[in-house]
Amino acid sequence: MTPTDPSPRPDSSPRPDPCLQSDPSLDSDPSLSSTVTVVIVDDETLIRSGVRAILATDPGIEVVGEAGDGHEAVEVIRAMRPAVVLLDIRMPRLNGLDAIPEILRQLPTTKIVILTTFGEDAYIAEALERGASGFLLKASDPRELRDAVHAVAGGAAYLSPRVAHRVIDRLRAGPRPDAEAQSRVEPLSPREREVLALIGAGCSNAEVAARLFLTEGTVKGYVSSILTKLEAENRVQAAILAHRAGLVA
Repeated sequence: MTPTDPSPRPDSSPRPDPCLQSDPSLDSDPSLSSTVTVVIVDDETLIRSGVRAILATDPGIEVVGEAGDGHEAVEVIRAMRPAVVLLDIRMPRLNGLDAIPEILRQLPTTKIVILTTFGEDAYIAEALERGASGFLLKASDPRELRDAVHAVAGGAAYLSPRVAHRVIDRLRAGPRPDAEAQSRVEPLSPREREVLALIGAGCSNAEVAARLFLTEGTVKGYVSSILTKLEAENRVQAAILAHRAGLVA
């Protein structure tokens, strides 16, 4: 009988390379997916079906869920973790405006685009101030809907042309600078105020860089710092604050 060797044999099975292992926290971030996942929230089934059909024509967009009211939306969005939510305003149980902060509280990286028939100034301002990244009217062209989804998923803000004109007109005819807005911009450095003023005037990062003789990368750094200090969700909120604080002539 051959004696057994009591010494343990080395494990020859391949070991995983820690450098190649994915970070679970990154896998859960919807913004990192190459396909933009979307949840449609509207109390009308026909509207949801129409929006789904429009988005289905874009291979870079995938509708992963639907909801008929704000409460249902919060549950579906929590389960599906979409990159973008298309959200109606007037719905039963919980309206879209009240649903925005609840959605962002649970999924701060998810982008919200209001999709509604109501383009009144009060709705636009309230939606943007609560954290929406876009505002689109249901009468918009189908291509505009797809463009809006991709834009906000990429970190930009999106307003349909008609809405953008209303925002501009409202800001131009706005009240005198208010004390609350001025106190919020107080922590900004002089250079950051210059950048914020140009954002409020509608300038892109490239345009800000050209006007202030900076690199575009430097401007991006300033914008990131500004949004952090102002506790703003996006450039649209920062632009509104710039006008309220009287930084835009």
